[in-house]
Amino acid sequence: MTSDPIEHTPIAIVGAGLGGIGLAIKLREAGFDDLVVLERADDLGGTWRANTYPGCACDVPSHLYSYSFAPNPEWSRTYGRQPEILDYIRSVAIERDVVRHIRFGCELLDARWDEQGSLWRIETSRGTLTADFLLSATGLFAEAKYPRLPGIDSFAGTSFHSLHWNHDHDLTGERVAVIGTGASAVQFVPEIQPKVAQLLLFQRSAPWIVPRMDRRTLELERRLLRRIPLAQRAIRGGFYAAIETFGLISLVDQRFRHPYEALGRLQLLRQVRDRELRKKLTPDYVIGCKRAIFSDTYLPALDQPNVDVVTQPIAEIRPHSILLRDGSEHAVDTLIFGTGFTSIPTAYERYVGRDGRTLAQLYRERPQSYLGVALSGFPNFFCTLGPFGAAGNQSAIYMIESQIAYIVDALRDARSRGTRRIEVRPAAQADFVAEMARRSSSTVWLTGGCQSYYQTPDGLNAGLYPNWSFEYRQRTSRFDTAAYEVIR
Repeated sequence: MTSDPIEHTPIAIVGAGLGGIGLAIKLREAGFDDLVVLERADDLGGTWRANTYPGCACDVPSHLYSYSFAPNPEWSRTYGRQPEILDYIRSVAIERDVVRHIRFGCELLDARWDEQGSLWRIETSRGTLTADFLLSATGLFAEAKYPRLPGIDSFAGTSFHSLHWNHDHDLTGERVAVIGTGASAVQFVPEIQPKVAQLLLFQRSAPWIVPRMDRRTLELERRLLRRIPLAQRAIRGGFYAAIETFGLISLVDQRFRHPYEALGRLQLLRQVRDRELRKKLTPDYVIGCKRAIFSDTYLPALDQPNVDVVTQPIAEIRPHSILLRDGSEHAVDTLIFGTGFTSIPTAYERYVGRDGRTLAQLYRERPQSYLGVALSGFPNFFCTLGPFGAAGNQSAIYMIESQIAYIVDALRDARSRGTRRIEVRPAAQADFVAEMARRSSSTVWLTGGCQSYYQTPDGLNAGLYPNWSFEYRQRTSRFDTAAYEVIR
């Protein structure tokens, strides 16, 4: 009796979000048609499929937060909201004929490098396969992070994370506690505030809030963009330049922060009447040290009679209340966590490299990669938005497209030269990581007086690229073979 042969694919991509879809499109354009995309969910979209909380939207303007090779003149707002962004990703995937490559409900369980066979052995929830090249496009905002609070499991009311929003639960007339003041909370708090009887917002540190100036686009605008594609490229370029200027604070001189901080303080003064509340909502760190958030509705929502901003630390979660360290206790019906996402996705625990260590283990030791796309010890492996592959002052899609171009060029080079195995040289990676450390040492992310997911627990740069995004694009414009050990 013989067992069925194990399926083999030249290229396996993990994740069908913006990174995975973009990789599949560009690989197909380069002539790589024999590939599979492994997606654990039943639909594509990644972050924009997973996050459905009220008010979920992008904080990058729509014309920039989209593929440069698939412009969309039909955006209904300056900043796209979750349903429209998801529809955009679906439409691009369908139009570029990559949906047929996606295996939905196919979760990666284990991926191990086979040195003897020079390939990846992959276990999924739908069976086993092998691949010559493994490409990780696992998103960074798809797995919830919960705070470590005494008694958190004892809460008897309704509780959920913003990532797992309970749409069946009616908040009308309830006493609701929100823990966390990150980007997700800034978006959903104004949506739920008018419905609830009381909203307690537990704030550890105040975020910088700057004007968003979101608006509905006009039909005339959309008609012009349909007819004049160059106009859309010009708008995209304008948004790119405006967002890139945030790098002045960290990459040039922190004194450039003053105009941006003045804008945030003016917004606070204009939208919050209560002086004591303004004190609570005034950040005590340099703008850019944490992610600044664009919003026109968050601060007015907090200045309402049914909202209390609580800055006292939480001592304990009880079945029907929250006890603070000052001894006060607040009754709560529903508890919502707006506490962000895990920094190391589950999939990273399942990538096992040449020496038996997982990607997650290496990242916990210290953030490390080469150009945010390759890692020593992981042959024939590339990723999007790896350590030092994201920018603090630019759209993630801009960085992803740079990485896609580099990865496609690497695979094109491997195909043309008959390459069997590619692995970044340890020395090349070490030099790159050392360069990132040097450039990061004076950035606002490390010296701005805050703690955030931009930092590791021991105070290192957690993975932001400490230079201009256009410099990164030039650096990743071609696959640099000399930085790799290549076996033909």
